Amino acid sequence: MHHFSLAAAIVLAGNLACAQEQVLNIYSARHYPSDDALYSGFTKASGIKINRVDADDAGIVSRLKAEGAASPADVILLVDAARLWRGEAEGLFQPIKSQVLDDAIPAQLRGKPTTDGASAWYGFSTRARIVVYDKIKVKKDDVDTYEELGDPKNKGKLCIRSGSHPYNLSLFGAVLEHLGEQKTEAWLKGMVNNMARAPKGGDTDQIKAVASGECGIAVTNSYYLARLMRSPKAEDQAVVERIGVVFPNQGTWGTHVNIAGGAVARHAKNQANAIKFLEYLASPQAQEHFANGNNEWPAAKGVKLNNPALQAMGGGSFKSETIPISVVGMNQVKVQQMLDRVGFR
Repeated sequence: MHHFSLAAAIVLAGNLACAQEQVLNIYSARHYPSDDALYSGFTKASGIKINRVDADDAGIVSRLKAEGAASPADVILLVDAARLWRGEAEGLFQPIKSQVLDDAIPAQLRGKPTTDGASAWYGFSTRARIVVYDKIKVKKDDVDTYEELGDPKNKGKLCIRSGSHPYNLSLFGAVLEHLGEQKTEAWLKGMVNNMARAPKGGDTDQIKAVASGECGIAVTNSYYLARLMRSPKAEDQAVVERIGVVFPNQGTWGTHVNIAGGAVARHAKNQANAIKFLEYLASPQAQEHFANGNNEWPAAKGVKLNNPALQAMGGGSFKSETIPISVVGMNQVKVQQMLDRVGFR
């Protein structure tokens, strides 16, 4: 009897230890090695162990759907507003209420609030959709608005990645909100007419195509250019030297910004830890990491920027649009239909 009691006590103690171990399961579409410091910083501050699954956005969404209520995911990290909106629309997130997050993250950079004031997702960093141009062949004044990308004066000059890529769907969704359907479709058709070549490659490829003379103008997310600016490679510095950069629409609605953001998974088993982690991402420490580790602008209010490339690129600040990023996501279906009609691949 004595031995049985001792064995039972050992098993019970083991079970209690397992129950007391604090864990957090993250599904992340952020493929940035510099983020490792974010995760280790959270564990060090909180004692919560992180288990991470890395995949692209589509893979994460498919996995969540397949796992259903059995999913171990607590936090979902995605890298585009349209993707976050889609995840919310498909019921993959649970809205949460956090005064810490509401105080830190501007209203336009989070999910549309529910009737009780909860939000399904929050943006934690922003990236501007900017225009780069050949300083030798193109005048800055000819490319300082998004509308000019579709103007006949830029015929044969434009390089851009696939129109259906989420970064472009979000930009086009924002333009739709500003210009309306008729003008937006005409603008997209104008861009098709202005292309120097069929859409291909990623944003860095577009920048390099301008530097090589293949294109006169291109569209890219700001952090791709910042990486080249901070690169020690001579060939990357040569690319940067050849091009100019514009933050479009500074005189009107402001430059389009996309977000990387996070949400609590619908079937999170560690909800309290998940909210704690999202609140950590809004902290000055984490926000400075987004800026300096991956060349993204902080989303939280009042965080000081200390990234030489971002400061050189935009003078440290620029006018960004203020439409709710959730609306941009909602517009993606209409935009895709327009792209199909005008032949924007």
